[in-house]
Amino acid sequence: MNGTIKSIRDIIHNLNSASLDPKTEVVIAPPTLYLLLAREHLRKGLEVASQNVFDKPNGAFTGEISVDQLKDSGITWTILGHSERRVILQEDDGFVAQKTKAALEGGLGVILCCGESLEQREKEETVKVVTTQLKAVAEVVKDWSKIVVAYEPIWAIGTGKVATTEQAQEVHAAIRDWIKKEISSEAADATRILYGGSVNAKNCKELGKQADIDGFLVGGASLKPEFVDIINAQQ
Repeated sequence: MNGTIKSIRDIIHNLNSASLDPKTEVVIAPPTLYLLLAREHLRKGLEVASQNVFDKPNGAFTGEISVDQLKDSGITWTILGHSERRVILQEDDGFVAQKTKAALEGGLGVILCCGESLEQREKEETVKVVTTQLKAVAEVVKDWSKIVVAYEPIWAIGTGKVATTEQAQEVHAAIRDWIKKEISSEAADATRILYGGSVNAKNCKELGKQADIDGFLVGGASLKPEFVDIINAQQ
């Protein structure tokens, strides 16, 4: 929940005028109020995501946004299951799964977030928590070709704490192994798994070298010029 018309115009101008790695897919996710502003001004080839979507079609659901409305506005992606929505708004695994199903059936790509709290990590429950969150989706969605998984340790969001490259890679590898066992080998190879936990220009290159880290879900750093450096981390 950041940004003004001016600041978002500035971010988009910076992206539009930057030299970006052509091999890196870029999707930005402004607050709902600024989705159309972003889509109208962002250059072709860069996509826009909503930060949420409802699991029902258009109707009497005050305050929500539908898949159809996003598609009508040229929005091609949505972020679902973000830890802030799971924790603050009490969205459970089943609700996230139903929203994922609705988004995919409506033709959107889904950035599906999963992650554990500090308490869960200290209890060595990380893999169990993350795979339980993914399992809820697997129970209602069989085709994962339009799902990008984002691992975001809750304890590393907005705290300045970052999982070590080894910690991040370990969880990413476990996620890929789970996809291989529960979905398919093809899905495990094709599914992109992003890391999202205080990613910045200083740590992105080292994180990006890990075998199972395919990109980043960028938070606070996406509001700064260094976002371009993160996009180009693999060059």
